[in-house]
Amino acid sequence: MQNYDMNRVARTRTATTAAEVDEGLRSYMLRVYNYMALGVAWTAIVSMFMAANPALMASVALGPMKWVLFIAILALGFFAPKLIFSGNAGVAYLAYGAYATLWGLLISPMIAYFMGMDGGTTIVRALLITAVTFGATSLAGYVTKKDLSGFAGFFFIATIGLLIAIVVNAIFFQSTMMSLITSILVVLVFAAITAYETQQIKEMYYEGDVPEAARSKAIFGAFMLYGSFVTLFIHILNILGIMNQE
Repeated sequence: MQNYDMNRVARTRTATTAAEVDEGLRSYMLRVYNYMALGVAWTAIVSMFMAANPALMASVALGPMKWVLFIAILALGFFAPKLIFSGNAGVAYLAYGAYATLWGLLISPMIAYFMGMDGGTTIVRALLITAVTFGATSLAGYVTKKDLSGFAGFFFIATIGLLIAIVVNAIFFQSTMMSLITSILVVLVFAAITAYETQQIKEMYYEGDVPEAARSKAIFGAFMLYGSFVTLFIHILNILGIMNQE
């Protein structure tokens, strides 16, 4: 009887601990998504402000400056993990905010073009499709039991290859068909990357994290998902724009 009671107590404690972990994980993931949403909202504000000020946009985001912004985004994407996990909350927030700002500046000419073309209808459609795609693939990454870490190498190579193709087409060929094909491939790849990243962010969670570590992980998770969301949005918008021209 005593052994039975001890086993029952052990099972109760295990169930309680699992419930606490689940609740902590949900809170952590909600924090990640909230940070990501704030980054997306800030990018929208920056891009809309720039689109409403053509002279400023021309000096900051057009011509050679767009390549400066592009390189700055790549550089910040490389160094951001070190900044976010520096242990300084201000530096972490600043790195994430700077990343969202740079993206807003870079895509502002694209936003201005579509605002002038149809008053933003295509932008809204692209945003809705992006939200549905992102939500579905992120949910898939959260609930799947399959380990997606084995795809990391493929995702890295595919991203580099697509990046090179986009830059080469923008500089040399300027082909609409190539732009459409690369955008479709980018959407497919980054939909899968979103699932992979969500699983990795989930795996980063640890119940006993000190507040500073938990905050850094949440910001870094938001940083990862934000990049995928914006990339999906840009290329879905490009696909819709090309299709509207047909």
